[in-house]
Amino acid sequence: MHAIEVKHLSKDFGILQAVTDVSFTVDRGDVLGFLGPNGAGKSTAMKMVAGFLEPSAGTVTVCGHDVVERPVAVKSKIGYLPEGAPLYGEMTPAGFLEFIAEVRGLSLRQKQDRIADVVQKIHLEGVLQQRIETLSKGYKRRVGLAQALLHDPEVLILDEPTDGLDPNQKHEVRTLIKEMAPHKAIIISTHILEEVEAVCTRAIIIGRGRVLFAGTPAELEARSRYYNAVALVLNHGAAGNAKKRLLTLSNVEDIEELPVRDGLVRLLVLPKNSRSIIAEIGETVRGNGWQVDELRVETGHLDEVFRTITADFNEGART
Repeated sequence: MHAIEVKHLSKDFGILQAVTDVSFTVDRGDVLGFLGPNGAGKSTAMKMVAGFLEPSAGTVTVCGHDVVERPVAVKSKIGYLPEGAPLYGEMTPAGFLEFIAEVRGLSLRQKQDRIADVVQKIHLEGVLQQRIETLSKGYKRRVGLAQALLHDPEVLILDEPTDGLDPNQKHEVRTLIKEMAPHKAIIISTHILEEVEAVCTRAIIIGRGRVLFAGTPAELEARSRYYNAVALVLNHGAAGNAKKRLLTLSNVEDIEELPVRDGLVRLLVLPKNSRSIIAEIGETVRGNGWQVDELRVETGHLDEVFRTITADFNEGART
């Protein structure tokens, strides 16, 4: 049984089709990155998976429970961080977490233990008695994440979990997600591509509510024209001859040239059909006696792949 199973999920708002025929599964140990441009339908899909919106068509089951037929059972299994994480501004984080613990039905001992655990993990000690409405956006986001983790759920649905966090806070949250990943099924809705590289085991890209890509981050990188490209940094005087020579190689598609520093030039040699060309390039460098300051293989550029995949779906935004 999958922790999350989504089949042919669709949602219409009048004439607007927000999500159309989306299917995927998530198992324990998976961290699924749910990607798309702003307005692609990510948040709408997440709300349906979490049981906060009823689908127009299709089904969602969480830990074997249908989200429409057994909504309370589903919500007991899910920790949900919605977009914007609405909070009670007049409460303190301490009071808010006490309230959430009671709503979740935790015993007094469980409540004390779980609140202490999430406060320590999310680093909320310094603001526990401060009114939520006075907190920074980053701290409000952390309070929202703390409530999602409070009952130690089997499934986590996190909508833009690092939104508003500074780089150090983002690193902390991503480290926490990786630590939890072996024991939970996690969906992260995001438009931040570095999130995929940092924590995700699989990725889905949607545009205009439809699935455009589903696979691993490595498979996504492999769709980049820069996948298996080779970067060389060498003297400007040798760059022209090197470029001409490298373009004669059978598996080289193109070369991009960029000045670096102190008379050095960076040549980015692009392969045909993503073939591995490092051995051929290395042999050519040695054979010509070029003095190379750097020689390395590029991974795919996720931002370029993302733009390519979603290029035809950037109009017609939805929530």
